[in-house]
Amino acid sequence: METKTITKDNFPELVEIYRQGLATNIATFQNDLPVWQDWDKGHLDFCRISIYENNEMLGWTALSPVSSRCVYSGVAEVSVYVATIARGKGIGEMLLNELIKESELNEIWTLQSGIFAENIDSLKLHEKCGFRIVGYREKIGKKNGVWKDNILMEYRSKIVGID
Repeated sequence: METKTITKDNFPELVEIYRQGLATNIATFQNDLPVWQDWDKGHLDFCRISIYENNEMLGWTALSPVSSRCVYSGVAEVSVYVATIARGKGIGEMLLNELIKESELNEIWTLQSGIFAENIDSLKLHEKCGFRIVGYREKIGKKNGVWKDNILMEYRSKIVGID
């Protein structure tokens, strides 16, 4: 296995994995596939991590800013997606652990994830990687006309922002 930075060149592979996530109806409120320009603008320039085996992307993770206000400069929202063929093989755990390390190198003190309440695998993955539940959002948004509850989880760095 090797990790690679997500770039415009490997973005089509990211989109395919994202499409697989969309198909589950429990991964995101989005229904459309992203285009590079929008995805690039919406994600931080660092922590764009993909994992490969035999030249095939098996998963990816990236960070989005939660706010443009300077007080939240060290807080970011996590996206993590694993290809259908690679689920249950520890890929998500490898990605999240690498994301935590890289985020701390880039002065991020809090990572947050909003996860559909029925996405049990994602909730367990985040918990395994040190995230904790900090909130429950009832009917926070609709997915295909159905209200969805969202579990808010966060990881608080033990080395960044501890002063």
